[in-house]
Amino acid sequence: MQARSPSRPQLVYLAFGPATYHQEACFSIASALTRLGETSGATLDIQVYTDNPEPYGNLPATVHVLDEATRKAWNQPHGYHFRSKHVVLRQVLEQHPLAVLIDTDTFFRTSPLQLFERVKPGQLLCNAIGAPYGANRQTVLYKGLRTTLQQRGLADDQMPMVNSGVIGLTQADAQVLERSIAMMDEFYPLVPTAYTLEEFCLATAAYRTLALAECTDVIHHYWSRKQQFRAKIQAWLRKHGDQPLSEAAQADVLLVNDQLPRPPALHRLGCKALTLTLPSQERQFARELLYGCYPYTNEFDRACAPAWWDKALENYIQRQGRMEPDQLRRCLRHPGMRLSLGSRRMEVEGHLLKAAQH
Repeated sequence: MQARSPSRPQLVYLAFGPATYHQEACFSIASALTRLGETSGATLDIQVYTDNPEPYGNLPATVHVLDEATRKAWNQPHGYHFRSKHVVLRQVLEQHPLAVLIDTDTFFRTSPLQLFERVKPGQLLCNAIGAPYGANRQTVLYKGLRTTLQQRGLADDQMPMVNSGVIGLTQADAQVLERSIAMMDEFYPLVPTAYTLEEFCLATAAYRTLALAECTDVIHHYWSRKQQFRAKIQAWLRKHGDQPLSEAAQADVLLVNDQLPRPPALHRLGCKALTLTLPSQERQFARELLYGCYPYTNEFDRACAPAWWDKALENYIQRQGRMEPDQLRRCLRHPGMRLSLGSRRMEVEGHLLKAAQH
């Protein structure tokens, strides 16, 4: 642990539960420090609120261990777990002039100091500014809350939505968190299935009172295609977890990019041709398997192979329903697939048969 300075920017993480969230947080922190090193003399403090301090032992972060009772209290009165994001940021801002809370499923494209340059009095930093509230009138949040919000003058159809993968505020504007927490507590019973209620309440609390800024150019927030990005990060941790800030580790941070690995267009065309001999309902499945088998030059892109295979099976099931083990074997042992998969066929088959049984 390192001592915190009250005058330095505070980068805050809330990470608890399954190991994947801690893995995400560790890589996000490593990417922040790697990019910070590109700015001469730059400093910041990193605070991690977690139920498991062990993964952060090799990182210069101040770790706050949260017991189960505290975490449950932060999620009350309805057990809504995203409520704790606003509670912890409010707590940090009681002691520091500005802070940024960032989700674990992120990594930095540039120096984290660029985040703090956008945290100003009268301004809320979010990950991304979205479409207006009224742009999609079929959402649970629109159908369930529009009348109440309009009657009380809290929001209208022009209110911009926000993605709260990043929340940055100054101490002077921390009251917006009080308002968002109160709204979560009030509105949750009205829209209990609204997964994004937390960021919706943040947008509503800030509407007409704070300007908005976003930071998609500074961080990559991989809320989509999580499995592929987690595969990259897990490969990096297997290689560098013991020394996450070594020169080699920081060089490899830059190779964990924000692109989903896909073969070149000519190779994809070849995959398409090879799968034409398969039954039509299996062709897309086979192509996605082959994307995972491509020998990418980037080792962290190669690590995505099992995630590609899992996604291919998931997509097939969504389109066609369950794939039985015998059908899976026939598909993978088709002459065209045997030729395409080559030496990896048994690896792919073993992986997918195991996945299909769960």
